[in-house]
Amino acid sequence: MQVQIKFTKTHGDYKPGDIGQCDEDTANALIAKGLAVLYDPDAEKAAADAKAAEMQMLAQAVVEQVKTSLLADAPAGKGILSKVKTVEPEGAAEGFKSMGDFAMTVKAWSDGKRDDKRALAWLQKTAETGLTEGIDSDGGFLVPEEFSTDILKKTYNNAALVSRCRDVPMQTKAVKIPYVKETSRADGSRQGGIRAYRANELGALSASKPTFGAIRLEVEKLYVYVAASEELLEDASAMGSMISAAAADELSFKMDWEVINGTGAGMPLGILNAPCLVSVAKEALQGADTILMENIVNMWSRCYGPSRANAVWLINQDIEPQLFTMSLAVGMGGIPVYMPANGLAGSPYGTLMGRPVIPCEQCDTLGDKGDIFLADFSQYLYARHVSGINAATSIHLKFDYDQTVFRFVVRTDGQPWWPAALTPNSGSTNTLSPFVTLAERA
Repeated sequence: MQVQIKFTKTHGDYKPGDIGQCDEDTANALIAKGLAVLYDPDAEKAAADAKAAEMQMLAQAVVEQVKTSLLADAPAGKGILSKVKTVEPEGAAEGFKSMGDFAMTVKAWSDGKRDDKRALAWLQKTAETGLTEGIDSDGGFLVPEEFSTDILKKTYNNAALVSRCRDVPMQTKAVKIPYVKETSRADGSRQGGIRAYRANELGALSASKPTFGAIRLEVEKLYVYVAASEELLEDASAMGSMISAAAADELSFKMDWEVINGTGAGMPLGILNAPCLVSVAKEALQGADTILMENIVNMWSRCYGPSRANAVWLINQDIEPQLFTMSLAVGMGGIPVYMPANGLAGSPYGTLMGRPVIPCEQCDTLGDKGDIFLADFSQYLYARHVSGINAATSIHLKFDYDQTVFRFVVRTDGQPWWPAALTPNSGSTNTLSPFVTLAERA
C-alpha cells in the first residue's frame, strides 16, 4: 500500500516540506528517523484554511487597536500611521538590546510614554505581518522571536527526559504514528504476524502478513505566566535573566513531569500510567520503604534486551541511602554493590548494570511505585509543534498588583511507542518492556 509523507528534514533530493509517496515500510522507517511525517492533504488544507481565516481576523483587530492607540496620542492633522511604516527596527532583535530592555519598553508604553520608535515599529510590524496570535485584546505585545526562541532552547536543554525521547516534529495539530502490533514473540506473533517457513523444492509457500496499529499524537498547549514586579522592571539585566530562567525552568520541569506522570488527558501519557509499563513485585518479607539488590536484578531482567543499551535509571534522591548501603550477601557477610572500591573516599560510580543513574525530582518518593525506573526513552514519542514558542506580554492582566505578565506557550504531546508489554518467545511468562519500575513497598 502506498502512502504519502511530508519531509521535515533534508533527505537525498527531498527538502523540508516536499511531499513523497512510498510503501508503508519505507514511510515507517523515515518517520522513525524523524525525517518525515504522514501527509494528509485534506486535513492539512482544512487546517491551513482555518488558520488563515483566524489570522486574518486577528490581524484586522490588532490593526484597528494600534490605529486607535496611535491616533489618540497624535497631534492634530498628522498622519501617524504612515510615518510609523517608515520606521525600521534596529538590529537583529527589533532594536531591543535584551529581554529586560524589551520588558521596560513595554512597561513605559503601558504607562503612556509612547515616544519609543522601537515600540512603534514593532507594533506596526506585528500588525502588518499578521503576527497577532499572541496579542491579547488589552494591548499586549508579542515578544520578539530572538528572545522567545532563546527561552525555548533553554527549555529543551533543561528537560533531561524530553531531550532523550524520540523527537516527532509536527506541522499539524494531530498525526498518527504507525507501529507493528507485536505483543508476543511466539511463532505467528512476531512482527505482528510475519512468520518464516521452510519448504521443499517446488513446494507451495505459506503466506504471512504483519498487522499494524497507529498511535495518535495531538499537540495541546503548555504555558507559563511570568509576573514581573515594578521594582524588578527597573533593572533590565535582572529582568531578562529572571524571565528566561523562570519560564525555561518551569516549562522544562513540567515537560519532564508529564513524560513520567502524565495522564494522557490533554497532556502526554507518562510511562507511569502507560499500558506497556512493567511493574516488578517486591521481595517476600521485604520491608517498607526499602530497595534491595534483588529488586535491581529483577528490574534489569524485565527490561527488553535491545533497549538495555539506551536505558537509564531514574531515581528519586530519597532512595540514594538505600543504594549506597545495598550489598550482595557472601557467606556470613556481604559486599557493597553500588559503592566505589575505596568506599566513601571515592566518587560514586553513578551506574547500575553499567547504565547511568540519574536523580529525577519528578519520580515519586522512596517506597512508592515510581521511585525508581529503568527506561529507554528512544521508545517514547515526544511531539512538538514546529511553530516553536508563542510569547506575549501585557501590563493589563496584573494592573492592580503593579506587575507586567509574560506568557509563553508551546504545543506538545507524547506517549510510549509500545501499546503493551511483550511476552518472550520462551522461558518464563514474565513480560518485557523498555519501561520498568518497582511496585509499592508499603
